[in-house]
Amino acid sequence: MEGEGKKEAWSTEQGQIKGDQDHEFSLPSAHTIGHDSWQQVGFMLATSFNCGYILSFSNLMLVPLGWTWGVVCMVVVWFYSLYVNWLLAPFHFINGQRFIRYRDLMGYLYSRKMCHFTWVLQFVTLLLGNMGFILLGGRALKEINSEFSHSPLRLQWFITITGVTFFIFAFFIPTISAMRGKTNKQRDYVIHGKKVDRLFNAFNAISAIIVSSNTGLLTEIQSTLRKPAVTNMRKALYVQFSGGILFYYAVPMMGYWAYGSKVSKNLPNELSGPKWAKIFVAPIHDALDTKFLKLDKSMNSKENLKCRFFLRVFFFIANTFVTSAIPFMGDFVNLFGSFSLDPLTSVFPSMIFIKIKGKTARPEKNLWHWFNFIIFSFLAVVTTIAAVRLILNNVQKYNFFADT
Repeated sequence: MEGEGKKEAWSTEQGQIKGDQDHEFSLPSAHTIGHDSWQQVGFMLATSFNCGYILSFSNLMLVPLGWTWGVVCMVVVWFYSLYVNWLLAPFHFINGQRFIRYRDLMGYLYSRKMCHFTWVLQFVTLLLGNMGFILLGGRALKEINSEFSHSPLRLQWFITITGVTFFIFAFFIPTISAMRGKTNKQRDYVIHGKKVDRLFNAFNAISAIIVSSNTGLLTEIQSTLRKPAVTNMRKALYVQFSGGILFYYAVPMMGYWAYGSKVSKNLPNELSGPKWAKIFVAPIHDALDTKFLKLDKSMNSKENLKCRFFLRVFFFIANTFVTSAIPFMGDFVNLFGSFSLDPLTSVFPSMIFIKIKGKTARPEKNLWHWFNFIIFSFLAVVTTIAAVRLILNNVQKYNFFADT
């Protein structure tokens, strides 16, 4: 990229075009830019996006792989996820131009089609992430209710309550700026199934581990950071991949240790006594707000409040309805990790490096990134096939609006 003529950047939201300026440049956004501390962003990374599925991770990660390969894969994915996110952080600025959206960065370097493809992957990630939170909240409320009622309500009522609660949270906070277990003496750690099933399930487990370690929204999150944005982003990543990753990995390891290969896809199902769940949600509504809100007016102006209300209503009605209809989303976590997060977090950063620094980097660095591009593109294809195969194999067990 260096030495080439300056390119123009454009936004998928409104089609605005701006030329290169300085480090203050950014495409229009309805949300606050350059305001948050690295401690705040680090905490959000460690406690938000992937927590919606954390109570399924014991079943999704360790049951198909067992202790040895499960822990090995978790450590490898942890290390590599830190590396690729650390690598991506400096590309927030290119030739003095700041990119606050991942999709605009990919469009700037490659093409408008790549911008739209990145946008699709990110929104698949966003939608499934929010559904996970709604489902986790609904199941937690159902478990609490079952302790006090002999005829608890159906799961869908609690999913609706959770969806309404998240809507209220998202409307009023519009931007991102004692479990006692039942004894299981019969537990085992044997990996069950036929050889073919075990192979495909292993790839599904890798997809789930990728989900636990990544967001696919690093550029958008980084845009909220105070200067210096790159240094502060890396500090936040250190928080996520130290204390945060211990949380993500400790829960599935404890669940697998306690219940073995029979651990439920929803860990609270294994518990007795009071059930408590602390739900974190950080929905990204930047795209909708930027497109439909009046950017020259306050977020809390009369016009923007009205528009934001209907945007959030539409979003959470759709999300809550889908979650109520398919409350068996464990299988879809694998698809989530393979189809969307693997390219966003493992393939695209190497593509960016090759495009920007390919002509000036040492040959071994270029070779390393071409290796990453090929291997993780292949992994994305294989894990997506494994995830689709699992869904097709289990489709006979699915019941829409099941009370699970």
